Amino acid sequence: MKRVEEFLKQAETYYLATVEGDQPRVRPFGTINIFEGRLYIQTGKSKPVSKQLHANPKAEICAFKGDKWLRVAGELVPDERREAKKAMLDAYPSLRGMYSEDDDNTEVLYFKNATATFSSFTQAPEIIKF
Repeated sequence: MKRVEEFLKQAETYYLATVEGDQPRVRPFGTINIFEGRLYIQTGKSKPVSKQLHANPKAEICAFKGDKWLRVAGELVPDERREAKKAMLDAYPSLRGMYSEDDDNTEVLYFKNATATFSSFTQAPEIIKF
C-alpha cells in the first residue's frame, strides 16, 4: 500500500472514476494518504463526486508517471472520524483554506477490497491487493 501511495504522490494528479446512474464520471484528484493502515482520498460532501460515491461506492483511480501507470479499483468507504480528516488535512495543509476537520463538508474515504495494478508497455502487470 505504501508503494501505491508513493506512486500517486509522485504522479501528483490521478483520475477518479465513479458512476452517476449509468453515466461514468472522471475527474482529477491529488489527495492521497495512509492513515491507520488504510489508503484515503479526500473531497467535499457538497460535491457531486461525494453523492455518486454514496450511491455507489465502487470506484477506480488511474495515474501515469514516466513509462508506468497505476490503477486502483475498489470501494470507497466514508470515515467520519475527526482524526482521519485531520490526518489528511495535515498531509495537505494547502487544503485548510477550504476545509477543516471540524466543518460539515470535509469528507475522507478509504479504499476497501482494493486491487492496485502497476502496468507498463514493457513489463508484466504487478497486482497488489489491500
